[in-house]
Formats: sequence, structure tokens, C-alpha cells
Amino acid sequence: MLKLLRKILPDSNERELRRCNKIASRIEALEPEIEALSEGELKGKTEEFRNRLKEGEGLDDLLPEAFAIVREAAKRVLGMRHFYVQLVGGIVLHQGNIAEMKTGEGKTLVSTLPAYLNALSGDGVHIVTVNDYLARRDREWMGQVFEYLGLTVGLNLPGMDPQEKKEAYEKDITFGTNNEFGFDYLRDNMALYPEKIVQRRLNYALIDEVDSILIDEARTPLIISGQANKATDLYYAADKLVRRMKEEEDYTVDIKTKSVTLTEKGVDKAESFLGVDNLFDAKNITANHHIQQALKAHVIMKRDSDYVVNEDGVVIVDDFTGRLMVGRRYSDGLHQAIEAKEGLQVQRESMTLATITLQNYFRLYKKRGGMTGTAKTEEEEFRKIYGMDVVTIPTHRGMIRDDLSDVLYKNEEAKFKAVVEEIVNRHATGQPILVGTVSIEKSEKLSKLLKKRGVPHQVLNAKNHAREAEIIAQAGQRGTVTIATNMAGRGTDIVLGEGVGELGGLHVIGTERHESRRIDNQLRGRSGRQGDPGSTQFYLSFEDDLMRRFASERVQKMMDSLGLPDDVPIEGRMFTKAVANAQQRVEGNNFDARRWVLQYDDVLNQQREIIYKQRRQVLSGEDLQDIVLTMGKDLTERVVKAHTADESIPEEWDLEAIVEFAHGSLLPEGKETEVTVEDLKGLEPDEMVNFLSEKLEEHWKTREAEIGTARLQEFSKVVILRAVDRKWMDHIDAMDQLRQGIHLRAYGQTDPLRDYQFEGYEMFQQMVEEIQEEVVRYVMKSTVEDDNIEREEVATGKTASSGGSPHQDQESSKRQPVRNTEKVGRNDPCPCGSGKKYKQCCSRTAQTG
Repeated sequence: MLKLLRKILPDSNERELRRCNKIASRIEALEPEIEALSEGELKGKTEEFRNRLKEGEGLDDLLPEAFAIVREAAKRVLGMRHFYVQLVGGIVLHQGNIAEMKTGEGKTLVSTLPAYLNALSGDGVHIVTVNDYLARRDREWMGQVFEYLGLTVGLNLPGMDPQEKKEAYEKDITFGTNNEFGFDYLRDNMALYPEKIVQRRLNYALIDEVDSILIDEARTPLIISGQANKATDLYYAADKLVRRMKEEEDYTVDIKTKSVTLTEKGVDKAESFLGVDNLFDAKNITANHHIQQALKAHVIMKRDSDYVVNEDGVVIVDDFTGRLMVGRRYSDGLHQAIEAKEGLQVQRESMTLATITLQNYFRLYKKRGGMTGTAKTEEEEFRKIYGMDVVTIPTHRGMIRDDLSDVLYKNEEAKFKAVVEEIVNRHATGQPILVGTVSIEKSEKLSKLLKKRGVPHQVLNAKNHAREAEIIAQAGQRGTVTIATNMAGRGTDIVLGEGVGELGGLHVIGTERHESRRIDNQLRGRSGRQGDPGSTQFYLSFEDDLMRRFASERVQKMMDSLGLPDDVPIEGRMFTKAVANAQQRVEGNNFDARRWVLQYDDVLNQQREIIYKQRRQVLSGEDLQDIVLTMGKDLTERVVKAHTADESIPEEWDLEAIVEFAHGSLLPEGKETEVTVEDLKGLEPDEMVNFLSEKLEEHWKTREAEIGTARLQEFSKVVILRAVDRKWMDHIDAMDQLRQGIHLRAYGQTDPLRDYQFEGYEMFQQMVEEIQEEVVRYVMKSTVEDDNIEREEVATGKTASSGGSPHQDQESSKRQPVRNTEKVGRNDPCPCGSGKKYKQCCSRTAQTG
């Protein structure tokens, strides 16, 4: 009955395709009419569309005709005509969803359709690729279509100066990588001058290989950092200690969780080495942490698998693509621990200046569309986190690739021996072969085995990624053998050479199952493009990481009970199911981890949006008087409220403390602005706030008359930027530390996330209050000695005795605070000799440090 219903009632994918087919049919029907247009008439359509948008039509109204125009332009400029299914893919992308299209179906050409349509609004379109090579290639290739139709096209690359970037972003369509777009967003929100901001409003992102960017890289935040002043000696000491430790005796390893734990003997050894009584004492937390990271560096992190060592030092290898992640560093001291392990100079730990996850960056766009060959397995995550549906687009031609059953061997040695035999036999026929490996180490191991058998081959991994496109372009030629890590030329099609189809097409061999089914499907997808013949097969062993972590022990016991030799594999439905279950469990774990990261980052993200919005207002605003005076009023309200807590008993109010605050934070000493207790007597708390706010506004006008409106505005802007940036950096660090240990709250039967949200909010409020206090005090009480106010110096916290940097009034800046050992009364003359009362002079300085 259920099967019958499925036949009668279409699923959601089928329903979406039917809806898109109706629109695609309208585009098809326009082809004869559009073909008849002259070159001038075709190019003139862009201006016509823009005028129609101004007159009230929407992008959806223009879609059929706009898509037909792009199709005709591509025919004339590139000699390429969009297939019907490519039109359907373009409709899905325009609607802000994900088009899952098999390898070789022409996703790059599909992108021209929604990119052109959405660029007509003038708000900009970002076409996002996974690497610079693809960004440059697509800009030069597909950019011809856009420019033919009168649109401007930009390319955003690392190393460009702000002006070049700004020009690239002002184009109708801008090509670039996900990381570069994200880092530009962070840099824009650290800019000290409006002209240094390069991005416009984030309108429409068209993301190629969307699963790689929004899923695989989602857990890795983009971070702009500076060096912190922390000693590196402990890294070397911890490394020296760990080298003396033995597995099982001093520590145990949990393969499933990839964690290392000290045994009691290991703890004793560490305490003896460090000369401490208790490794877990609060004062030894730092040392304990260094030992744990050193253990992880030695036991968990593998060279040429997790990272490589080259002229750049320790460079992380992307687990999903196999590419080198130059410039990225492991956090929390792990990178330094690896440097110590490899005998390199340990770099100082970094301090986060700005950070955002790719998840939250791309959610800033008004609309997102994505393309990939593999997304359906992660449809739930795309829908829940990004609000994007996955629509599987039919292939232009039928798929005839032969996906052979997996084979499982007892150990890795037997598996690789079988793989080599298979390569030798197929190579003898001239059939091209692509072999996928999970690490650099495994690709080089297989390469050595093939050299012994005299099989010529190419190796593509992170060590020679510069030749990626060249190697992949030749992988479908007769007699070619290519070994590749997970990168496997993603984004580059493998075209079959002459006569290769008769040999069976490209044969793909996987030497290990990845923890994500998508990565396996990407490898399979290298073969059988556009209806080409091809075949794929995976070779596994019980020593593979995935099998060791999650495969059923029952399968292994069954294999042992059969008494089969090492070189005899097993195949079967039960075994295939065990592998699939293992992958699904890992995918579930990874989804939970990404969702956990997002839930926590959402807390910081809301705060980041508030800070960045205020920062933009300060940068672009000409009149900062309202901002400063509003800060002053908020600050005053808090102080008055604190000292008039019991509103029903005015006799209990501490008016003297409010006066001290007024002179200490709002107003300079002097008769014009002097506030006394008598001034406040008889006033209600809200009246006190208004009275002091008026005094503050009077003082602002006095300052304007003294130094000029322009100088006061610029000085205020500098002070606010300095306070916001410095406090925000400290806040990011504090939030990170809170997050590191928040999971321990679960042992106390409380929800760690709720605690993080609540405490994070309190910390943010405290930061805002500190910003307000610092800004008001500096703007209203500092002197400006020079017309040349350098934002770079002030905003980075560099101060000088001249040059216009903000400093306290000259009288106080010449003195050091006196910390008298004898008791000094609050109303006594200050021992420093200023002539002021102690409470209004060094007492306050001593309290604030």
C-alpha cells in the first residue's frame, strides 16, 4: 500500500521539479523569439530589464525572459547552450535553494542564469568558489557572458589592497572564495575610516560546492588574530615530558572520541617532572592543559595526514578536501604543541581580534543559492540552519556508470596489495584509473607500491596542489593512473580521451570510506559524467579509521570465524549495511557538533551585530554629539539608580557619591560645571539624571567653542573606536574562555547553553557599560593638543605625549597615583599635593588602577 501511495503521490522533490518545469517550459518557448534579436537588441535587454524593475516589476516577473537572454548570450559568446535541466537548476538557485547536480552537468554555466537576473537590481551578486583558481577561471570564462550583456564583473583575491577590493565589490557580479568574502567582512568591521570599508550590503550569494563551504567548513570559524604575550617555555617542557610517556602505562587513548587521558602513573610522572604536589590543583591548570595538548599532538595528530611540515611551518591539511590550509592555526595551544613536537620554534599564542563562523557569515546575506553534486544526505541540516531546500536535478543524459560492491579485507596490507593488482590489470588494457585516498601519507604509500610494479602515475595531494587542474585534466586519458586525496579536482571535470569509452570509461577506486557519504559520492562522481561509461569500487580493511571506530564487531568476528586468508575479501549486504550505518552515525555526530557550535556562536553573533552596527554608525556619522551624550545619560542613570536604591527614603541616598561621579567621569573641575550636593537635594532620581545630562550638554558646547566642532567630532570618533575595539577584543577572549569550560556545568544538573546565554549577556552588558564610561570620561575630560589626531595610534591603544592622542587632563597626567600606606580620610587633602580632596584625586585612581 505504501509503495502504491508513493507512486501516486509525488515526493517534495518531484513537486518542486514540476513547478520549476512549468517556468522552464516558458523559457524554452521564448528561444525562437530571442534568437531573432540582433546583437544590439540582445544587449539592450539589460537596460530594459532594469527600467522594468524600477517601474515595479519583480525579479520573478523577469525570470523567463532574462534566462532566455542569458542562454542566447552564452550561445553567441561561448558556443554553449543551456540544457533544459540547467534552466531548472537556475530556477532553483534563484529561489534561494540548493541545486544538486551530478558531476559534469555544467553547474558553472547554470550559475550565469540566476547571477545575471539578481545582478539587475544593482545590489550586487557574489559568486563564491572553494579556491582562487576556480574564482579566477570562472570570472574569465563566464564573465564574458555577463560583460557581453553590459554587466560589470569583479574578482576578489587575497592580497589586494582596499581600493582594489572596493572596486571589485562595486561591480554587478563579484567572484571570490568563501574565506576571502568572510575575512573582508571582518576587516570592514575593524576599519578606522569609512573609505577603508570594501563590501556593500550583502545581497545574494551564489555558492559553488555549497556542501563543502556550508557543511564541511562550518565548524571552522574565520579568525583575525594578533599575538598575545604568553611565554612558550611550557610547550617545550610538556613536549619533553610526553616523549618519556608510554601508552597504557602513562596514558590511554580513546579512538572513537580521539581523546587521550593520563593514568594515575602518568599523573605521578607529570607531578614528579614538574615538581608539584597535585597536578589538578587550581594553580597548575595551565601546566595540566599544556600536557594534555602535548599528548594530543603526539598521539592523535598525525604528520602528513592532519598536517604537513614545510617552509611555512606546521600547515593544517583540510580533512575534507585534502588541501593545505595555509595561514590557519589550531587553537587553544594545540598548534604550538605540534610545533614543539616537530622541533620547530614555537610561535606565540594568538589573540582573537575578530571572528565569525561561515554559518553566520552566509546567513547575513539577503538570499543564498547553492550548487553541488552531493547535498541530499545533508538536506535536514541545510533546511534547519540556512532555510534552504535541496532539489535533485535530473541528468541531461542517463547515468550508465557501474558502481561495484565494496570489498573488505582483514588488514591494510592485504587491501593495498589488492588495489595495486587491480590497477596493474586495468592499466594493462589502457583504461584510465583515478584512485582516491584519505591522506597524503596513504597516497604516497600507494605511489611507492606502484613504482615497484613499474606503473607510471601522477600523485595529486596538498604537497603539489599547484598542478591540480593540469593533473585532473589528463586523468581521463588512455593509460593514465592518477592518485588523489579527497581534493580529487573538485570543481574540475575529467573529460575522457579518445577511445576510452570503449575501454569502460574512467575507473575510480576508493581506498577507504570517508566518514561522510558525500565525500565518497564526490569521488564516485568523477566517473560517468554526461552519460559517459565508467565504474567505481571501494576497497576497505578493518584497520581503516572508520571501521576501527564504528564498524560492527559482529562482522569482524564473522570474518575471523570463516578462517579466510588475509588476501581473500568479503562482500555482502550485511557488510555494506554496517559501513552505511557507521557513516550515518558519524554524520549524525558531526551535525550535532555543527549545531552545537552554531547555538553557541549565535550568542556571540547577536552581540557582534550590535557592536558592528554601532561601529558603522560612528564611522559614517557626522554628528557624534547624540551618541556621546546618550552614553553619558545611560551612565548617569546607572549611577543615580545605584545610589538612590531606596527611593522612598531620600535621607538614605548617597548624594555625595553622585557628585563625585559627576566630577570624576562627566565634568572637569571648575565653577562653570561644578555640581554640589545642594544642587541635587530635593530632586527625584530622574530629575537628577536630567540635571546632570544638561550639565554634560553644556560642557559639550563649551568644548566645541574651545577646540572647534570638527576637531571634537574627530576626537570623539577616535575615542569611541578605540574603546569599542579594545573592549570587544577582550570580550571575545572572555567569551571564549567561558565557552571552554561551560560544558562542565552539565555535571551540576544545569543546561550549559542556557548558562552561556545568561552569563554571556551579563558580560556583554558589562562591556557596554565599560565602553560608555571610558568614552564619556575621555571625550569630556581629556585635552586635545594637536590638530593631527591619528586614528591608527589611538584605536590600537598606542598613546603618545603629543600628536593629539587622548590623555587625561595635563595636571593629572604629570602625576603618578599615590598609594599611601597610612589611612587617608576621603575628605582629607590628597597626599600628592594637588590641593584636592583625596576622594576626588588619587583615591579614585587607586580604585581604578
